[in-house]
Amino acid sequence: MPNSNLKTGFIPSMETTGDALTEDTTIVVLGASGDLAQKKTFPALFALFQQDFLPKDPKIVGYARTKMDEAEFYKRETKYLKKPKDDQKLADNFDEKLEDFKKISSYVAGTYDEDSGFEDLKKHLEEIEKARGGKTKNRVFYMALPPSVFIPVAQHLKKICYSTEGQNRIIIEKPFGKDLESCREMISAVKDAWQENETYRIDHYLGKEMIKNILVLRFSNPFFDSCMNNHYISNVQISFKEPFGTEGRGGYFDEFGIIRDVCQNHLLQTLSVLTMERPVSFSAEDIRDEKVKVLKCIPPIERKDVLLGQYVAADGKPGYLEDDTVPKGSNSPTFAAMTLWVNNGRWEGVPFIMKAGKALNESKVEIRVQFKDATKGIFQGLTRNELVMRIQPDEAVYIKLNSKVPGFVTQAVPTELDLTYKDRFTDARVPQAYEALIRDALRGDHSNFVRDDELDVAWKIFTPILHWIEGKDGKPPKCEPYPYGSRGPSQIDQFTEKYGYVRASAD
Repeated sequence: MPNSNLKTGFIPSMETTGDALTEDTTIVVLGASGDLAQKKTFPALFALFQQDFLPKDPKIVGYARTKMDEAEFYKRETKYLKKPKDDQKLADNFDEKLEDFKKISSYVAGTYDEDSGFEDLKKHLEEIEKARGGKTKNRVFYMALPPSVFIPVAQHLKKICYSTEGQNRIIIEKPFGKDLESCREMISAVKDAWQENETYRIDHYLGKEMIKNILVLRFSNPFFDSCMNNHYISNVQISFKEPFGTEGRGGYFDEFGIIRDVCQNHLLQTLSVLTMERPVSFSAEDIRDEKVKVLKCIPPIERKDVLLGQYVAADGKPGYLEDDTVPKGSNSPTFAAMTLWVNNGRWEGVPFIMKAGKALNESKVEIRVQFKDATKGIFQGLTRNELVMRIQPDEAVYIKLNSKVPGFVTQAVPTELDLTYKDRFTDARVPQAYEALIRDALRGDHSNFVRDDELDVAWKIFTPILHWIEGKDGKPPKCEPYPYGSRGPSQIDQFTEKYGYVRASAD
């Protein structure tokens, strides 16, 4: 007889955490005056604070080069905090919690490459910890910083601000280098100061609800996992579409391009979760072991499997090269389609088409698994089955299948089995990715963070193609122009058809 005390669908290994920080914890946000901290880090911390998911009696310290008084810091810290529309309870206590959030926050100004600023930060942390009077002194350092200062900041934090009377954790934002060599240099420098179990490398896509759901969809539903292989699947597309251009951020974007900005991290992480084998458990190391295994099966991307584009002016919108922050004559792609191959028994021969672009016709991130055609003979002109997982906007999972038209008509038509989150889970609040990941870091759960060997394998896949685009390995390829607001370069349909994709509707 089943144990009635067990939770329905309980996943014990997903509930297991490392050493959770439950009290006496100070969270330091480095780069506190920047866009990332203001738009993502502080809103995530506030959302966790509202829901009592931060450790007991938390303190938050902002650190940046900008000199400002307390009032100016509070203004920046709370600039993007908005009363939630989807949770009445959180909306009702918003104003009160906002004032409490300010009370637990403070700011220190200092440089990123000199001891003096970090000495001031250390002194401030010690004052907070003395006033709190706790037994331990846990410190979490969130680096919302440009990659150029990752190494000196990590080294200074360990040298000067590392707590000897509690736990220390450092959260590092992407990008983790620009290619294999620079990634290895960064990993080596950070590991000289920080242990791997203290380091949390954020790729915020791993905190998105649908990405986290892929493992449950695959491995808790036998009919899904049994058909996820080269016997049934024709091709897989992983698409990332943004409807806006660089909008004055061309200087940063041009240095990294769409492949480094989106493909090498976000979309490759998505691919690894989709294609990995069943882990022994859902504990951090078991999941990351399987991700590394499948990434090792992917050879470097070949030039023949790449289509690059750069948007041009259309309908009153400026082209990429018309952005004053973009270097003149830049060949940096704002659109990339590339095909990856997973050379193992499950996936060999299945093309994984990765597409990412800016200034396109819509905002959408999705995985589209297209199955092979039904056996011909009794049917003609059937639409292919597809499993679609929409990551954003409006999380959804739906299956495109064929069904008979009701009545006397002997005709099959395409239809959908649709699980749209906002319709099915009407009372659920889907946390933002940064909320989920910061909470994971506080709980000591590494499963949704990137391990060092995982980074190394990922860069091996992309580095040759990046060096080719930059002219380091022969003549660089030409980026095909595409109009702002379009679906991308005109050859995109021809490119995907080459790998067996059959387009039945807009995608």
